[in-house]
Amino acid sequence: MHPIDYKTALTHPVFSYITRASRELNLQSYVIGGFVRDFILQRGTAKDIDVVAIGSGITLAKKVAQLLPNKPKVQVFKTYGTAMLRYKDIEIEFVGARKESYAEDSRNPEVSEGTLEDDQNRRDFTINALALSLNEDSFGELLDPFGGIDAMHQKSIRTPLDPDITYSDDPLRMMRAIRFATQLNFQIDKASLDAISRNKERIDIITKERIIVELQKIMESPVPSIGFLLLEQTGLLEKIIPELTALKGVDEVEGQKHKDNFYHTLEVVDNISRNTEDVWLRWAALLHDIGKAPTKRFDKKNGWTFHAHEFVGSKMVFKLFKRLKMPLNNKMKFVQKMVLLSSRPIVLATDVTDSAVRRLIFDTGEDLDSLMTLCEADITTKNPAKFKKYHNNFKVVREKVKEVEERDRVRDFQPPISGELIMETFDLKPCREIGQIKEAIKEAILDGKIPNEYEPCFQFMVEKGQKLGLTFNKLN
Repeated sequence: MHPIDYKTALTHPVFSYITRASRELNLQSYVIGGFVRDFILQRGTAKDIDVVAIGSGITLAKKVAQLLPNKPKVQVFKTYGTAMLRYKDIEIEFVGARKESYAEDSRNPEVSEGTLEDDQNRRDFTINALALSLNEDSFGELLDPFGGIDAMHQKSIRTPLDPDITYSDDPLRMMRAIRFATQLNFQIDKASLDAISRNKERIDIITKERIIVELQKIMESPVPSIGFLLLEQTGLLEKIIPELTALKGVDEVEGQKHKDNFYHTLEVVDNISRNTEDVWLRWAALLHDIGKAPTKRFDKKNGWTFHAHEFVGSKMVFKLFKRLKMPLNNKMKFVQKMVLLSSRPIVLATDVTDSAVRRLIFDTGEDLDSLMTLCEADITTKNPAKFKKYHNNFKVVREKVKEVEERDRVRDFQPPISGELIMETFDLKPCREIGQIKEAIKEAILDGKIPNEYEPCFQFMVEKGQKLGLTFNKLN
């Protein structure tokens, strides 16, 4: 890193108003935390700023709001002694410098007024304890009491105080350490990493919602496997997503082995992350093989098998989402769908028939491209010839999909025979046979036995109805 003029971090007009408000209130103020870290690491323009006041953060926020041209509304959170306002494109949170002490069963601290040093002591990591002065006599000066700049040079995640105390006090910091290591591609300091392993049981006091926020940020990172390997190494992953750690290991019977599905899964997640920023498709990659642990069997004739692991895995997705308090909505259904269908294009690649492609298009609908992206990411072989062959197979499938789609319009699939027409044709009231006939017509079209046109579908309906013992009403 080159020498930095820290004043250039403070060019946004809101800082001059904070400086003026601090002078008029005769208190000191500093911008601290992520804004300073990201400025030094050149991670783009921050949209939120944390300002710490030596005194009342709420009073400072109200004073700044009075001075700003647009007189923004101040949101006050008395419980936490914080206040927040928005100005232009920035959200600024104000807090009074404070000391914290923790009860063993809660991550919510007892808070009392403190000095800037007290406030920096309570920060989670040295790279987040950096502060820039907003005071007139020292504007733009950097305060780095714990060697945060050195940690950045060394790409290291360290805690300002004893890591055992830091993680025991607020166990969410264990997740945050791993998340920052993943986002920034930093190493977690050995003492800190060992402390996470020792304190992993403390994660139980953290709500699932907060854990998922950190997991999502890991999943959105360029190389998510960094975080999941650290979660596994420290023992946190087994406590949060045991379905994944159950995939670890290679069994051998009679000289036959299977691959380690845990490490394979992480490769798939990294592969797909190079091709999509869709976090739910990344979740599908993470969970696509979770059904393999409960379905693993050894067969003397066929070796290791994982029959129906896609079906079992898709059922497990619901339980996992529910346990982790993740959204039980269309996002979850999308992940389930991807897991359920994850092997279909692989099977199809060896025998690309029109009917199989029609069914794939029909079953995936608008998610077909996502499924193909997942299957291509699932190729982790280190054999160059096999790698090329598998990718070429999927190219053939994609071309066949395009051809069948243009010809048969399966995405807009709507058989021309309605339930009402079946009722009129056979003089029926609502009954089971109507559904049977509709299903038979759909299957015949998808199998290519009849075209998706009215006349052949009508004729097929009549024949199917007669096979079911229904009387054709010729008057209609």
